[in-house]
Amino acid sequence: MKVKRFLNGMMAFTALIAASMMSSCGHEPTPVNPPVNPDDTTTVVVDYGDLADILFENETQIGDGGAEFEFKGKATLPKGTYTLKGWIYICDGAELTIPAGTVIKGDDRAALIVEPGGKLHATGTASQPIVFTSAKAKGNRKPGDWGGVIICGRAQNNQTTMQIEGGPRTTHGGNDNADNSGELQYVRIEFAGYPFAKDKEINGLTMGSVGSGTKIDHVQVSYCNDDSFEWFGGAVNCDHLVAFHGWDDEFDTDNGFSGKVQFCLGIRDPKIADTSKSNGFESDNDAEGDAKTPFTTAQFSNCTFVGPMIQDANFSNTADYINGGAYNPNNGSALGIFQASMHLRRNTRLSCANTLTIGWPVGIIIDNQRGDARSNYLNGNATLKNIVIADCGIECSDFNGIFQDNLVSEYSTPTIDNTQVSWTSTWFKSDASRRFATSSELNLTSAFGFNFAFVPASNSSLLNVTLPAGFNGSNYVGAFAGTSDNWLSGWTEFDPNNQDY
Repeated sequence: MKVKRFLNGMMAFTALIAASMMSSCGHEPTPVNPPVNPDDTTTVVVDYGDLADILFENETQIGDGGAEFEFKGKATLPKGTYTLKGWIYICDGAELTIPAGTVIKGDDRAALIVEPGGKLHATGTASQPIVFTSAKAKGNRKPGDWGGVIICGRAQNNQTTMQIEGGPRTTHGGNDNADNSGELQYVRIEFAGYPFAKDKEINGLTMGSVGSGTKIDHVQVSYCNDDSFEWFGGAVNCDHLVAFHGWDDEFDTDNGFSGKVQFCLGIRDPKIADTSKSNGFESDNDAEGDAKTPFTTAQFSNCTFVGPMIQDANFSNTADYINGGAYNPNNGSALGIFQASMHLRRNTRLSCANTLTIGWPVGIIIDNQRGDARSNYLNGNATLKNIVIADCGIECSDFNGIFQDNLVSEYSTPTIDNTQVSWTSTWFKSDASRRFATSSELNLTSAFGFNFAFVPASNSSLLNVTLPAGFNGSNYVGAFAGTSDNWLSGWTEFDPNNQDY
């Protein structure tokens, strides 16, 4: 047992813990229990402090001066404020319970990683969400201040067994699509995505082969230094997700993800985009576009994508304008430009219904550069129904990085036929449920404290539509049925840099 490290850690956090307990619990702090033996399989209750000291005893060094810890027991944390240090693995058979109202501050390279067979029980409420945020002081928080949250399971993916993205040791995958990794409900994840190496940032919430026995709903990811949400295979169903001012993509689906995802809101900061060109959806079957099974067949419904053009009348999709603004962490993460609300590529079979896009440089791209995504949409292996695209720079394109609504007839060069509209545009217009519009035609209004219009007014044509068969969702286009449908209330936060945690 590392008594010296334990005591030093407790002394460093005494003031923080005392302030937290007095404000959140209304009583003086009690002594912190000794660290839990990671091999103890009994359920224990621990007290406030540094998670790395409270829960873990085995410590090894990882690259760049960090540490990793294994937790093999079961523990329930009392409500309070904690600091997360190092890479903390919830191992096979271990269970960690985090109660509503708890705040966990990620310190530098910290990450919480649920391994296959482990369980994280993080169930907040609308009035008492669980918050994972930066350990930096109020006003000084930026994307990439800490790692993020990773959940890995034993459901299927199309690579059999995969190494999780971002650098941790964990592999994921199996044959149990009903696998249960716990719960993540009424949770916020803020300022995650520390760049451990070039192109090795952890996403805000990364899900690797997570099974449908896992519950994920009411999760907000804000100011992440990579994708807000990313699924690598798995069959978990999710609902009420918010991607706010992320760096790269809002919702990224790969490697055979087959879950259903309902009610999603994505809102971009016009000054933050990734060098890979940021999208709302980015969806692949795999990196090469192979026809590997299971295919990526995720079904999304009732999504609203608010692009960068909506929030700033002077927006320019150039590197000079997109400089990170006050949230540029200057940590080596490369800035780039925005692309499309939906970039469907590499043999994906993602389906989407009842979804609204406003203010993106490109509405939608169905990209055949690798694999044959076009055929999947043409032959009905994937569907887009009740999709409304408004106020975009161009409505459609056929190719990554080409901001033209013209036909790409050959990809290797590429060859563009300027006399014809894109294949994506022709296909998109072939179904009357898919349409282009302006926000004024749609009768959108501002709501929920935002000063831009993205919610249907009572007379909007987005209401009272037919939901396609086989989808979750509701009979309206977008994430909200109107200004009274505020499922964001209570648990979300859109100015996390200035919150007292």
